[in-house]
Amino acid sequence: MFDRLARLRLLHLWHLFPAVLLLGARQVGKTTLARASFPGLPYCDLEEPALRQLFADDPTFQVESRLAKGLILDEAQSVPAVFPALRGLIDGRRQRKGQFLILGSAQPSLVRAVSESLAGRVGILELDPLTASEAQTGDHPHDWKRIWLQGGFPDALADSFREWWEAYLRTYVERDLPHLGLGADPLLLRRLLTMLAHSQGGLLNASQLGKSLGVSYHTVQRYLDILEQTFLLRRLPPYFRNIGKRLTKSSKLYLRDTGLLHHLLNIGSLEELDTHPVRGASWETFVLEDLIRREKLKNPQTQFFFWRTASGDEIDLIIERGGQLLAVEIKAGHGQSREAHLLQKAIGDIGARAAYLLDQASGAERLAPHIQRRGFAKSLDWLP
Repeated sequence: MFDRLARLRLLHLWHLFPAVLLLGARQVGKTTLARASFPGLPYCDLEEPALRQLFADDPTFQVESRLAKGLILDEAQSVPAVFPALRGLIDGRRQRKGQFLILGSAQPSLVRAVSESLAGRVGILELDPLTASEAQTGDHPHDWKRIWLQGGFPDALADSFREWWEAYLRTYVERDLPHLGLGADPLLLRRLLTMLAHSQGGLLNASQLGKSLGVSYHTVQRYLDILEQTFLLRRLPPYFRNIGKRLTKSSKLYLRDTGLLHHLLNIGSLEELDTHPVRGASWETFVLEDLIRREKLKNPQTQFFFWRTASGDEIDLIIERGGQLLAVEIKAGHGQSREAHLLQKAIGDIGARAAYLLDQASGAERLAPHIQRRGFAKSLDWLP
């Protein structure tokens, strides 16, 4: 088992709220984290047919009869009636914290149920795939290059990661989405995912995607919503500020896990990745996601953007934390002079207090006032 950074945040929320909602993609490690963090709590998997029927018939009795010091409810969106029951039990002993840990894979249905029944009673935590530093822990540590190639899902770190991802995708589109009430044409969704992989980190153009797929703009938007709601896709919005320049207004699209990206592009080794045209976009995704995953756990209110002008100047990641801006440029090679100049312009244009260039070179160095270059290997336990 890996040492998850989210564990401290989970325990913090457990002591603040009567219930905690742990969200995340299928197979990302929610159940493992929950049971390891609270080994003494009863565990109920509501996707198990017999148990799901019992909870659907009488949720209040089933919850109350199992509740001791607390209760773990896995895939809670499978039984919507459980949420009003939880509200009644929580309100009956409102001062008690840490009663229910709710796990789920479908953001829209769970968040809707929580907002309707458990507003003000639940803390929410999203569990992401492994960061590079997390992957170096546990009984079988892995270096960051393996995480970059195979992705951050724990089971994808086996030698046969391509076979694991193919099985994951088939289960996702043929079983999970219909079960979660998010039906989609499996072939069409697979084609869309492949198109997104080929344009990784590109600007959203739903009309162009629809034209290529032979479907409407609205169908593409619905499918993108599904991918985002089930934690496979990230829409990174542009940062706006009135600086007298024309700025890009479309979001950038990223498949969030590089293992999925590489599988869709038939990349099976680091050697293949090194010569593939997507290498730069893949590295950008890997570093960007690693930073976002760690930052969200330390500063949950932080927001993330990119910045691009109509003339082509671009910064990969803008971190807005506590009213201050940090600019981060990500390079697959050894970046320096051009990127430092671009970061210097960004500091002046958007008012960032500091800027960082992250690349694959070793060590760290200061490139200019308020601008620092760091090799990614030196950044695993560091955040700007």
